[in-house]
Amino acid sequence: MTAARLDGRAVAAGILAEVEERVRARTGAGLPTPHLAVVLVGHNEASETYVRGKHRDAERVGMTSSDHRLPVTATTEDVVGLVASLNGDPEVSGVLVQQPLPPQVSVAATVEAVDPVKDVDGFHPVSAGRLLLGQPGLVACTPAGILRILDHYGVGLEGRRAVVVGRSNLVGKPVALLLLGRNATVTVCHSRTLDLPAICRKADVLVVAIGRLWFVQPDWVKPGATVIDVGVNRRPDGRLGGDVHPGVAEVAGGLTPVPGGVGPVTRAMLMANTCQAEEARRPG
Repeated sequence: MTAARLDGRAVAAGILAEVEERVRARTGAGLPTPHLAVVLVGHNEASETYVRGKHRDAERVGMTSSDHRLPVTATTEDVVGLVASLNGDPEVSGVLVQQPLPPQVSVAATVEAVDPVKDVDGFHPVSAGRLLLGQPGLVACTPAGILRILDHYGVGLEGRRAVVVGRSNLVGKPVALLLLGRNATVTVCHSRTLDLPAICRKADVLVVAIGRLWFVQPDWVKPGATVIDVGVNRRPDGRLGGDVHPGVAEVAGGLTPVPGGVGPVTRAMLMANTCQAEEARRPG
């Protein structure tokens, strides 16, 4: 058995096409163009690359976007003050604070400073609470993107056993809630889980977001299972590798590649969230 490649770039292209159509409909009706404001603190090379990609995506779907930069010496108060000004700007649909932040800046305070109406990252406690309660709202881009991948490739979830390896607030917990919302039976595993390989082998859908190169081995995977690899790690040769060993492709029924799997869909979902935020703020 060789796993089907769950190509995230194809899924992302579909999402961006949908967003472009929604933006065109709004602007054609004389409504304001959605605008994404990105806050970047310092000069992290990876963050710079990510931000450039976000601006390209915004331009592709017909949105506008802007950079708001602070020096690496910025304080929590500096970042929160900038976020507050963007919250109050009527032209801004969504606010994204690029992470990681310098160590002197409180991530919690920064996340909570973003107006939940403009929380296109889906990280605010209000956004997380709405997800927990099954209420409509902005959902974190990576978990939402994982569900879009599963839907795109026709992976059924109702009644299926899903295992999530990783319990972070950014991926593990929200994706578990989304899977529960689709009536999957969900197990969340982490670094203290006993006999993790045996639990993984029971999964019809296995989501791995633990941040360790090739952590999940081929003999951990149920034959024919769908495996979503969220990890982005550096291999010894400098190339990117996931949390799932490449040999899993010989066991699984479907597998997201790294790179080219979850990453492009995460970026596309940011555009979808920005459009959704503007639609909620100023309905047509």
